[in-house]
Amino acid sequence: MAVRAVPARRAMTKFSLALLLATFALVAPARAGSVEDELVQLQRDWEVVRYQTPAAGRARRFELLAERARQLAEAHPGRAELLSWEGRVVSSWADAQGGLRALVLVRRAKALYEDALRLDERGVDGAAYDGLGALYYRTLPWPLGFADRERARELLEKALALDPAGLEPNYFYGEFLLDSGRAAQAVDYLERAMAAAPRHGHYVADIGRREEARTLLEKARAAR
Repeated sequence: MAVRAVPARRAMTKFSLALLLATFALVAPARAGSVEDELVQLQRDWEVVRYQTPAAGRARRFELLAERARQLAEAHPGRAELLSWEGRVVSSWADAQGGLRALVLVRRAKALYEDALRLDERGVDGAAYDGLGALYYRTLPWPLGFADRERARELLEKALALDPAGLEPNYFYGEFLLDSGRAAQAVDYLERAMAAAPRHGHYVADIGRREEARTLLEKARAAR
């Protein structure tokens, strides 16, 4: 007796449907709520992809999230915080993507951070300075990249001046010092990062960043 084939739609598993809905949520722009609400949701989605998504799936999900960030920034021109967060998403996408495409994405992130700084000289409370500074010491040297450690130091120190006890500025400066062969100095800033007060609404990111800081701190202590 022949068995009739089950239509593909009926054969879709609950898992596949859930994955489809999650992907759509990343790329679809928010339809309601204030720009602040939309930005908060974007930040939370970034945290989930950055710290709770398996590495193999991050690049595609960051790509979708970057498109949503671009739409949000274009819908509300002149908002430095939106450009800064688009820069962060694109930078994270580049890190997850790797290869030649990442070089293009890094330059795109750099331009977004620079645009944000032109609108807000305080660097959106230091976030744009952190992000741009990290690009300057993490990227490749010319002609493929634009690595410049002195420029990175200047930017990261501006972020620290705005938030001297913050998790992010101390983490990035500590990473920069360790990467520059200054492990003993890196220990101090990474310890400050570990001791930083929790940030409201950034529970997932705080846990993930502290774990990264802990890993770097162990390396710095062993190398000093």
